Formats: sequence, C-alpha cells, structure tokens
Amino acid sequence: MQIKYEKEIIDEKSIFDELLRIRGIKDVESFLNPPHPKTISLFQFKGASKNKFNSVIKTLKKIKENKKSIVVYTDYDADGITGGAILWETLYKMGFNVMPYVPDRIKEGYGFSKQGIDKVISQYHPSLIISVDHGITARKEVEYAAKKGVKIIITDHHLKPKSIPEKALAIFHLPELSGSGVSYFFSKEVFNTLDGKTSELIKNFQTDYALLASIGTIADIVPLVGGSRSIAKYGLKAFRDTKRIGIKKLLKEAGIEQNREITPYEIGFIIAPRINAVGRLQNAIDALRLLCTPSELRAKKLASLLNENNRLRQNLVKKAIEEALDQISNKYGEDPPPIILLESKVWHEGIIGLIAAKIVEKYYRPTLVLTKSDGYYKASGRSIPKFHLTNFLRKFEDMFISVGGHAQAAGFSIKENELNAFKSKLKAESQHIDKKILKKVIKSDLKVKLNFITKELVSKLERLRPFGMGNKRPTFYSTARIKNAKLFGRENNHLRLSLEEGGKLLEGIYFGGKDLFYKLGREENIEVVYTPEINRWNNNEKIQLKISYIKTKNNL
Repeated sequence: MQIKYEKEIIDEKSIFDELLRIRGIKDVESFLNPPHPKTISLFQFKGASKNKFNSVIKTLKKIKENKKSIVVYTDYDADGITGGAILWETLYKMGFNVMPYVPDRIKEGYGFSKQGIDKVISQYHPSLIISVDHGITARKEVEYAAKKGVKIIITDHHLKPKSIPEKALAIFHLPELSGSGVSYFFSKEVFNTLDGKTSELIKNFQTDYALLASIGTIADIVPLVGGSRSIAKYGLKAFRDTKRIGIKKLLKEAGIEQNREITPYEIGFIIAPRINAVGRLQNAIDALRLLCTPSELRAKKLASLLNENNRLRQNLVKKAIEEALDQISNKYGEDPPPIILLESKVWHEGIIGLIAAKIVEKYYRPTLVLTKSDGYYKASGRSIPKFHLTNFLRKFEDMFISVGGHAQAAGFSIKENELNAFKSKLKAESQHIDKKILKKVIKSDLKVKLNFITKELVSKLERLRPFGMGNKRPTFYSTARIKNAKLFGRENNHLRLSLEEGGKLLEGIYFGGKDLFYKLGREENIEVVYTPEINRWNNNEKIQLKISYIKTKNNL
C-alpha cells in the first residue's frame, strides 16, 4: 500500500506553519481562536435571506397573536434530534404553542412524507411546520402541505436538488453547516429578533445549545471550519459545566464522568451512537425528550432506554456484517466490483447505513445496502473520499421513489419491480469509474524525522483542536527501527512498540496490530504513519505515537 505525504520537513520549526498551509488556513488567528457562535449572525451565511427571514418573523408574530400552533418536524438522527431540540425548546420558552415531531423511520421514512404531514395535521392542527435537517428535496410534500393550508419553513444543509420546494414560505439552506448548526443560528436569530431578553435562553445559546449543536455537527461529519468550528469548539467546552439533566444522565449511562474532557471521539463513538440507536430501532422522539426534559427521573429512564437500544443495535450490526461479508464472498470472491451492492429481506433498515460503512472500511469501495420494506426496497450507501455517491445516484433518479444525501453518504427508495433494471444500469455505469480512486492510499501530512517529535510540538498541535472532518488530527510519516515489541490489552490484540531513530526512542501503540506482531523482527527498519499525543498518567507526561499504519518488508 502506498504512503503519500504533502512535504518532507527538514526544519522542525516549520512543522506547525506547514500544517496550517496544508489545511488552507489563511486567517490563522480566527482559526486558532474562532468566535463564539453566539456572536455569529445567521445572515453571515450565503443561504440565509433577510427578506425571507422577515416574512418568517411576521408569520411567527401572527401565529402567536392568534394562538395558533407550530410543529418542529425533525430528522431522526443525532444531527436532526439535537437541532430539533434547540428549535423546539427555543420557541417553547418564548411562549409559542409548539410541538416536536420525529417521523417513524420504517413507516414514514426520512424527512417529509404525505403520511407524516397528515399525522401532524390530525394531531396538532398547526399553522406552520418548520423542518430541521431535511426538506430541501421535498418539493411534492411541501406542495401537499400547502394544499392542506399549512405553511412550511425549511432549514436544511443536504445537497440541493434541481427543483427545490418553491411553495415553502422560506428556505434556509446552509450546506457549510450541519442540520443542528442551521437550527442553532436560525433559532438564535428568531430569539434575538422577537425577544432577546429571556436570561435562560441567552445562557442556552452560550452553553447548552452550542453543546447540542456540537453533537449534531460532529456526528454528521461536517467539516470543522467557519461556523461549524465555532460550534464544535465552544460546544465541547460546555459539556463540563452543563446542568442539562438529560446530557448528564446520558454521559453517566455511557460511563463518561462529567469532569472528563469531551472530544470529537466521545461524540462520534459514544454519545451520538446512543442518540442514533433509538431512532434506528424505535421512534427517536424519546432521544429528543431526553435532551429537553427537566425531570431527573425521566432523564434516567430515557438514558437507560437509549443505552439498551445501543446494545441491541450493536448486536444486530455484528450479525448483519457477518452475513454481508458472506454475501460478498459468495457473489464476488476476492475481487469485488467498483460499487458493491448488497441486499437482504431481513436486515433492519435502521442499521443498513452502518453495514455499508463497515464494508467501505474493509474493501474501499462505494457500497449500497438494500433491505426489503413493504413491497419496495430502502437503501443506504457510503462512499470513499473521491467518489460523490449522491451525484452518482442522481443518474438513476427516475427509477427511485426518493433519493438524497451527501458526497459520501446517500439513501434512496426503489420499487421492487425496478430493482433488477437498476442493478443492470448500476453495473454498466460503475464500469466507467476510474479504478485509480479505488486504490487505498495511506495519507499523512508531513514526512518528519522521529526526533522532531517533542512535547513542545505536541502541545502546539493541540492548538489546532477540535479535530474532525476538514481539520483532521495531524499525521506524520517517519522511518524507525524496532527496539522492542509486545502485545497488550484484554485479549492481547494490540501492539506496543519501542521505536528508535537518530538516537531518539519513542513508544507507539497500534490498536488491532496482533497479526503484524508475529511478522516483525527485532531491529527491523519500518515505515510508520502516526499521530503524536501526550500520554498523561499519575502526574507523568510522555509522548506516545498513536500508529495508524506500519509498512514492513512483509507487507509492501
């Protein structure tokens, strides 16, 4: 496997500046010290029109005067749930008659549906529906709501289709943010325009709402630049002092002490999966209730429910991935096609995106996973960095009931009688994919000497946090000699190495490196890609290399 790096460094003093250059950071001060999101206006973003916003304010004033109701209609993933919690609670605390609504993933599917709109109208009789994290593709559904006499405001960040919902009262489409990020800035602008004085809400936009938006932003893998960087930086800081009982109970159920620093890792791998799990297997309204409830007893029960659903989701995914790998082996052997397509009649549709992600991780191929649902198939896809999956799927738009998504994640629904024709067209179109993009390349920022890695450098690198999409942890590529190697962990499946170069000795850990252990030779020269970290333990600090790839003479 090939290792690529941007530049070889011969002067250790230039490392930090080169990392800024690689990330395209020109305004260094605002990147290292981003403004708090409470100071950023909605209208700083291209997709927000002041004229449309003024019509929103007029409508909200009229609704409040006439004592009409509003529904916040949100998506069921962590991004939608956190964004929905922000908008619903803001309007509720401002005195509006407002209810949250989360569609059922299986019965109603993603976003607006005629069934969902009918259900909302029959239950709440709203004058206005505001979407969170969806709606930009729902032209027919918005027209349907308009015929029913219900106005719709769309707040979304997903890829814009050719035809947007023209019947919407207003559209706030901000693709550089997450759905929860759009909700944060939209809600804050509404509050500042109509109220601006309620102390609880002033504090919430400084702390809790930034916290909630940071969960959605990181969970949805949005580039952490601009407004999203501000949300992530200050939202993560807000975890330590939050009084929000639902968050505290969620952290406790996940085994995270509240005084522990929360990073994008905790969001992506511990917190967000629990919020997502209930929406995958049940109705995600319980996740929204957890985030907003003031009741300690209710928060405890709901946090436990999310935890139980997460365990069930993990078991379902484990079994389904085993079946998926068997399917790939039987269909394709050791040579899968440019796009892998898997289907099942029994996989729970709430986990098919997770299956696709695991297959992409293993085979480095765009992957579509389909499962049968009441006479049609629902699909979720994941992709590799250089293949825009949603744009590719739009080539087959006429065959789908619906389609949408991002560059590396997409979903669609298709009638069962269209499936074979789709497979044929997919196979033909996928032959045009450049095979070069299907070869995994190990990327690092810089090639450096191992003795350039010092505590001073690692401390300086921490100024680049938070890390995530668009601002990944700095990775380095070095050559080194193995002085010692041993296995560790409960099942002895991780590798600990003592590495030497130029007289400097550093320790590295390689998770899941058990198989490589038996191929390594003492004093062997290797190439290694890693992220340097400070390991703090018992008031001691030492540099530790978190290794992501090792190249030896046995795995060239």
